[in-house]
Amino acid sequence: MIAAEQALMHQSPELKRAYAACREIARREAKNFYYAFLALPRHKGDAMCAVYAFMRRADDLADDEAMSIEARRAAMAEWSAAWAQAQAGGPTEDPVFIALLDTQRRFGISDDLLRELVRGTAMDLDEEATARMQITTLPAMGPAGRQFAVYQTFNDLYEYCYLVASVVGLVCIRIFGYTDPRAEEFAEQTGIAFQLTNILRDVREDADRGRIYLPVEDLEKFSVTVEELALHRGKVITLNQRELLEFEAGRARDYYRASEELLPLIDADSRAALWVLVTIYRTLLDRIEDKSYDVFTRRVRVGTLTKIWILLRGVLRAVFSRIRL
Repeated sequence: MIAAEQALMHQSPELKRAYAACREIARREAKNFYYAFLALPRHKGDAMCAVYAFMRRADDLADDEAMSIEARRAAMAEWSAAWAQAQAGGPTEDPVFIALLDTQRRFGISDDLLRELVRGTAMDLDEEATARMQITTLPAMGPAGRQFAVYQTFNDLYEYCYLVASVVGLVCIRIFGYTDPRAEEFAEQTGIAFQLTNILRDVREDADRGRIYLPVEDLEKFSVTVEELALHRGKVITLNQRELLEFEAGRARDYYRASEELLPLIDADSRAALWVLVTIYRTLLDRIEDKSYDVFTRRVRVGTLTKIWILLRGVLRAVFSRIRL
């Protein structure tokens, strides 16, 4: 801890500004993650903000619907090339790159993990990844119909969840600190739990974007069609739909068990942050259940006051853990 504090004191003004810029991006955009960052020691919180800001940049490029898919791919390729140049030691004035390069060096985050991180945020632009989704055309939606991308099996969905969420977990535990290699498996599964929770919350919004992330094999098991999910906005949830979403929530809860195994394996000064993050996401899943899985009429959220209360409990855990160190 002393060495980390000394390193913070000796940061260059440029590096301090870079981390401050990343922290502002995280404060403004990270609806759930930022509360967990606040429960970390400053050097680890800064590192998490750098990773988040990097992900946010990639995500914003990938999701900019003001541009065509081809234009987004070109913008992502240009940004990735600039990042590769910075990694190779080339000059950069990008504060996110400056902060992440320092984070990568200090916490031993591999180039491969960061490449996977970018790939995960840009899944909708990845031709190889989207090729694994089946395209379903619904004739009832407009004169020419409308196309929806769907995953056929949970194994297909798992691969998607791994890239967009588990890789984030594998990066995070390198910042949190761990020595037991089992932490990587548990971090992967915790990421799956988080993403399944997001998918449940966002069924309506994803359908509006032409994406159905609930696997077709599960839809068929509960006699739910892609068309009824696509056309469901504002309608009363049916029994079959509720049973489908309850099944997926149970699957998410199974994966959340990995977080309980992960918690004691990471460094003591990071456990409170992981606890805050898991508790916020589990609370979101609880809220979905409390709403009888009706994610169609309104977006289910964890309120700011609840997040602050979870953070305060997490901070108390952090204080007690540091006293024991």
